[in-house]
Amino acid sequence: MHVTAACRYTLEVQASTERIPQIRRILAAHLRYWSLEDHITPVCRAVDELVGNVVHHVKGDKACVVELRWTGRHLIASVADKDRRMPRLTSSSPSKGGLATVAILSDSWGTCGTATGKVIWFSRRVKEVQRVRRAAPAPMSPVPEFKPLPASPVLQGDGVPAVPLEARSVDRVGAAVASG
Repeated sequence: MHVTAACRYTLEVQASTERIPQIRRILAAHLRYWSLEDHITPVCRAVDELVGNVVHHVKGDKACVVELRWTGRHLIASVADKDRRMPRLTSSSPSKGGLATVAILSDSWGTCGTATGKVIWFSRRVKEVQRVRRAAPAPMSPVPEFKPLPASPVLQGDGVPAVPLEARSVDRVGAAVASG
């Protein structure tokens, strides 16, 4: 049985207007790598809105975590921040941006309070079931070739080798034996 693993990417960043284009490029690269080119524009636009909300509405620490998950059928994006105030959908017009834009660009969306703040997420269905790329296995360390240690000479009682080094060989278990 072949079980595929889900793809996941997490980016921790200080939200700022200048960072939004950088975040967009990073997410687009991951979506391309996962062969989800058709989702780049809507996902990046929705994440732009969510990170922009962190920039404009969070007081103090504007650290946030942007996450992408792809299961093979659903693409889920989320932005978590440290502000405990929950967002409100104030307008159903996507021209005003915010959560209305996220709602238009996604199949479903929601918010969730956490112990330290909140998470706003949205999901998109992938129309055709696709195989999830598996992470490349970690390369195995090469097995070192067997190299026998140099044999120490067999010494006579006075410290003189019993057999000259040139006359010795190594048997199958690596022990030095006299060949003469």
